[in-house]
Amino acid sequence: MGSDCDKSFSSNYMVLNPEEVGLFDLVNMLFSSNIEKRKFVDSSEVEEQDFWRRWIMFISIVVQKLLLFFAKPMSIFGSAIEFFLNLLSINGNLASLLLNLVQGKVTMPDKNSASFLSFIGNVDKRVKLDSSIKPGDNERYFGALSMMASKVAYENKAFIETVVTNHWKMEFLGSYDYWNDYQEKATTQAFICYDKNEVQDTIVVSFRGTEPFDADAWCSDFDLSWYEIDGLGKIHGGFMKALGLQKSKGWPKEITKQEPSCRPLPLAYYAIRDMLRELLSKNERAKFILTGHSLGGAMAILFPAILALHEETWLLKRLEGVYTFGQPRVGDDKFVEIMEKKFKEHEVKYFRFVYCNDIVPRLPFDNSELMFKHFGKCLYFNSLYQGKVVAEEPNKNYFSPLHSIPMRINSVKELIRSFTLAYKKGPDYREGGLLRVFRIIGLIAPGMSAHSTQDYVNSTRLGSFDVLSHPKTL
Repeated sequence: MGSDCDKSFSSNYMVLNPEEVGLFDLVNMLFSSNIEKRKFVDSSEVEEQDFWRRWIMFISIVVQKLLLFFAKPMSIFGSAIEFFLNLLSINGNLASLLLNLVQGKVTMPDKNSASFLSFIGNVDKRVKLDSSIKPGDNERYFGALSMMASKVAYENKAFIETVVTNHWKMEFLGSYDYWNDYQEKATTQAFICYDKNEVQDTIVVSFRGTEPFDADAWCSDFDLSWYEIDGLGKIHGGFMKALGLQKSKGWPKEITKQEPSCRPLPLAYYAIRDMLRELLSKNERAKFILTGHSLGGAMAILFPAILALHEETWLLKRLEGVYTFGQPRVGDDKFVEIMEKKFKEHEVKYFRFVYCNDIVPRLPFDNSELMFKHFGKCLYFNSLYQGKVVAEEPNKNYFSPLHSIPMRINSVKELIRSFTLAYKKGPDYREGGLLRVFRIIGLIAPGMSAHSTQDYVNSTRLGSFDVLSHPKTL
């Protein structure tokens, strides 16, 4: 990961290699401002680093190191939790399960079946689109559809196909796993469907976000490595790797026919781009949207950035919009400047949804130690799902003593709301016990429970119509 050939496509970079670090080196890093020669930090920057920047790098490396160490136990624990939740669901409830166990009639879940729900799916089991939001409702429709697609992206292929075909009445085009050159495994998932209605034919590309027990995905989130790409600026390395950044080559416009044989699976960006080329060439009235929650949102906004890098003008003109939910920051101020110009030039709409105190959109930090920035208009929703359009979400770097008490007061309100919302808005807004556990955890760490798909689905359904249809910066 840290070899010279891996970064030959970038003359300016900072790469963290947690696999290379020892305890002594890591601790010593906090007391020595010269990190240039550290084997676990490979950087083109030769100037000394101040303490706070080294501290942030220290945290990033420690978290990744712990994730790598606990990757297998996390995966086993997550699989066990999902199996148990589905075992309860398929047998009715705990009492029915115990009765079936006594009678020898226990129904066992199949993790590849259309009824098996992921951990995220068990938190929020809704699969149907809101029937009150119609295709003619413009951005409100695309916002609601995108969020449901972002939520369903966490599920297995059979489940997604059933939802798209039976509940949404759309054409399912496939659910795919994609290769990560740097982690040397499949870490990225996305599904594609076709929404054909009387208003417009739209291809929906939905990237899967960070699964709770997937150490590889969390490493992508916490990896503060960055590369400067000519024509784009400095971009978060972990997100680019997940999208399809190639070792030693970076982002070549095309890959040779022989290259895929070196990998058991294709790279996300190239495979999805080629599929869109083919589909859109067959239907002149069709456009496409990109969406994702969390890490999926980061890849959704990076995808058009690489299209712009490759001067894929034809595809960018067919891009209806990008809809992200709880998306982290992905690039520096140069990246922001370039993307704002490109989106304006090609009339691409970009809606970045942020619910209340969600911690993820506030990471990585936008401060003097780091250079990550958001761009575009932020559709910010408070705990009452009242929305407004702002340039940046409140408390943009999250960790603030000034906001700590209001955030916890708000978490108490969210916990109370979990028992009352269904009575006010209907059974579609009922919250289960699993989400309420997270609401309780939110009393200590408010940003964690606020990242749930439940609140983002609610925001797109209950939020102000004017905010979604006629966004104006406040």
